[in-house]
Amino acid sequence: MHDVIIIGGGLAGLVGALELRRAGFDVLLIERKTYPFHKVCGEYVSNEVRPYLTALGIDLDALGAARISQFWLSAPSGRVLTAPLDLGGFGISRYTLDDELYHLGLAAGVQFRLAQTVTDVQFADDQFTVLLGNGEISTARLVLGTFGKRTKLDKTLDRAFMQAPSPYVGVKYHISGIDFPKDVIALHNFPDGYCGMSAIEDDKYCLCYLTTRTNVRTHGSIDAMEQAVLCQNPHLRAVFEQATFLYDRPEVINEVSFAPKQAVENHILMAGDAAGLITPLCGNGMAMAIHGAKLVSGLSARFLRNELDRPTLERTYQTDWSRLFGRRLWVGRTVQQLFGRAWLSEAAVATFGLLKPALRTVMKQTHGEVIAVK
Repeated sequence: MHDVIIIGGGLAGLVGALELRRAGFDVLLIERKTYPFHKVCGEYVSNEVRPYLTALGIDLDALGAARISQFWLSAPSGRVLTAPLDLGGFGISRYTLDDELYHLGLAAGVQFRLAQTVTDVQFADDQFTVLLGNGEISTARLVLGTFGKRTKLDKTLDRAFMQAPSPYVGVKYHISGIDFPKDVIALHNFPDGYCGMSAIEDDKYCLCYLTTRTNVRTHGSIDAMEQAVLCQNPHLRAVFEQATFLYDRPEVINEVSFAPKQAVENHILMAGDAAGLITPLCGNGMAMAIHGAKLVSGLSARFLRNELDRPTLERTYQTDWSRLFGRRLWVGRTVQQLFGRAWLSEAAVATFGLLKPALRTVMKQTHGEVIAVK
């Protein structure tokens, strides 16, 4: 029996595994892909987690992370609003950051099962049984669910948000060859969607957008939709005309759901996107995943040392998670209502342009406090 099985090897899973292994526990992490790999993600990270990542052993400067201090917001017409990012952040690809955390985990003694899919998790007699697609069965005192935005396991666990289909599609590219400031994160609106763009390592940029399945179906393909819809925004048209696209085809994820989720399901402690997904407009999913991993690993360690019983662990984690992230998610969902439709996006950009203190207040509400490092 393992002390902990972690399902999903994204940021929350990798950070949680590293923390718990360094605390002396037997940790197994199961991931359906092999490192390094790309993920649909905006790849901007709030500086709230920078000191913590440094303490974990991540040298962001050595990895080439871009330092980001400015925010640009454009309406579909091209009208631009600019504002400073009070806390600031950095840009780094998941391909690079996740792989670095994976190697730190290997060095610490985390056990990995890569290219394996979890098909079911059962809880009985105060322990978990985890079933893999290859027939392997593992048991653990504790299971952490860090398996991303939407998976087959969510359906197996009968999670409430899976009952309602989501209209959203996420698409990501890495690009190069554009004339764009490396200290800026830009959010360009277009009909029924918005696109984030910021620098990452190696003179590359992440371009990641959210739109609807209807938009894609109407135009027959992603490429045709990009030309017909995204390129209505002149800033995006310039990017698509000038940039070198570094993927053979884009990374795509369907039915991205921003519906509220529970941080504890079937006694599994959820973290990262599995616990709650912030809208890309607010661009803080990576920071929240890292922050959430610190929270869940700390409470898990107390449980594994028999300092907390399971009901107290689950109740405390749900409460603490909601306290840390509940308002951020609510603000994100609320702000999202101001964008997507062209006229409303134009009005929102114009209004925030006149009321910049309001914009800075909204941005502050979607950022957390800098994680204290012991």
